[in-house]
Amino acid sequence: MRNFEVGKIYHIYNRGVNKCLIFSSEADMWRFLQGLYLFNDRNSSSGILRQIERDNGGRINFNLLRDFVVRDKENREPLVRIMIDCLMPNHFHLLIEEITENGISRFMQKLGTGYAKYYNQKYNRVGGLFQGKFKAVEIKNDIQLQQVLGYINIINPGQLIKPNLKEEGVRNMKEMEDILNFAKEYSFSTNPDYLGIRDSIIIDKGIYKEFFPIPEKYERFTRNFLLSKGCNINSDFALE
Repeated sequence: MRNFEVGKIYHIYNRGVNKCLIFSSEADMWRFLQGLYLFNDRNSSSGILRQIERDNGGRINFNLLRDFVVRDKENREPLVRIMIDCLMPNHFHLLIEEITENGISRFMQKLGTGYAKYYNQKYNRVGGLFQGKFKAVEIKNDIQLQQVLGYINIINPGQLIKPNLKEEGVRNMKEMEDILNFAKEYSFSTNPDYLGIRDSIIIDKGIYKEFFPIPEKYERFTRNFLLSKGCNINSDFALE
């Protein structure tokens, strides 16, 4: 078991074995997001997801999950603080703060095992889904906090419409606007939450609430990030 320290923040990421898809549909992505919420609890298990699905004819969505949250809110004991998330077809990124002893290790074990079991059953596959253990990079200062926020929330979705965005950055204002508009509409990252468009039940922005007390300040940050050398970030943040 890796040693994570309470109070420290880590960039967590992993991808499919042999770079294979880990999300073959939007339904898979929603299932993973639901797991982010439900597994972030000392007492939760995959049985909760199955119960919600069973009680609702095999369907699960965020309206059902919100109803569960209202009933379950007072009994929750989060293992970690999830500050950012982004799902891509063959990998995912999370920014997580350790708030309980062994919280990250316990949370990621439940999340990885639960999702892999779901995916293998759904697609009739066997074997490991992820490329070994998840990677973890400690975030040590405010500059890294801003870099990793821009990388996860903007660069990753942006690469779906410009694959070489990380290497080349943006060439002109139109390209920047196209990327920002795409990231704004991308449901499987926390960019819409930081823009104030959506209020996720999964994340707790933590220290980012001090950096970006209003959505307009975050929006200015994203523009400056793309216009600057922000795309050429510390290689530890990138999933090659």
